[in-house]
Amino acid sequence: MIVERGALPNLKTTSFKPEDVHLVVEVVSPESADRDRVTKPIKYSNAGIKYLWRIEPEDEQAVAYTFELEPSVKAYVPTGIHRKRLMTYVGFDVDIDLDLSRFIG
Repeated sequence: MIVERGALPNLKTTSFKPEDVHLVVEVVSPESADRDRVTKPIKYSNAGIKYLWRIEPEDEQAVAYTFELEPSVKAYVPTGIHRKRLMTYVGFDVDIDLDLSRFIG
C-alpha cells in the first residue's frame, strides 16, 4: 500500500482513510482469490482509491495485473499485465523485478 506520509504517524498504524491511499497491492493466494479478485476491488473502487495492483502466481512466477480507477463509473480498468518485470508510469514510475527464480529452487 502507498499512503500519504502524514497518514502514517507510527509503524503501528493499520488502517487509513481512503483519501490517503494512493495504491493498494493485493497478493492472491488460494484462500483469498475470490476476495482479492472480486470483493476487494469493488470496495476499493467505491472508496475512490485510484490504483490497484493484483499479484498472482503463475507457473511458480509472479504476474502483476495493474488497474486504474475510471472515476465516472467508479470501476477499475486494466493498465497492464506484467510478467518477469513490472515497468509502468501509470500513477507511479516503477521498475520492479518479478522474476522469482533465484528464490525458488
